[in-house]
Amino acid sequence: MSTERVNPPELSPPTGFSHAVVATGSRVVFLAGQTALDTDGKVVGETLPEQFERALGNLLTALRAAGGTPADLARVTVYATDVAEYRARAAELGRIWRDLAGRDYPAMAVVGVVRLWDEQALLELDGFAVLP
Repeated sequence: MSTERVNPPELSPPTGFSHAVVATGSRVVFLAGQTALDTDGKVVGETLPEQFERALGNLLTALRAAGGTPADLARVTVYATDVAEYRARAAELGRIWRDLAGRDYPAMAVVGVVRLWDEQALLELDGFAVLP
């Protein structure tokens, strides 16, 4: 698999994401939405960063189980119940991302939602990856 991150100079400099990712490979893995659920199906973490770390960890666990790595991620969407808080905590969330997934950022979007399936969930991440 190969990926090329495309960040045209005509667009604002990306911070924590890539404007486009060109991916070639033989397998596409679609990753279901992941929240901060533990193995018992209960939401863990009281704060946005705690839940982000768990949700991202869950997404990466599913990806690794399918044979992928964080560098294979082509697209991730974050659904947040409080976009203003997400923006306010962006630096902290970015550190968590780098610790767990590295610096090969996929194309990303943050979407504000009224609520998620589990009322205690503050965010959900889904995406897809392209594997060799």
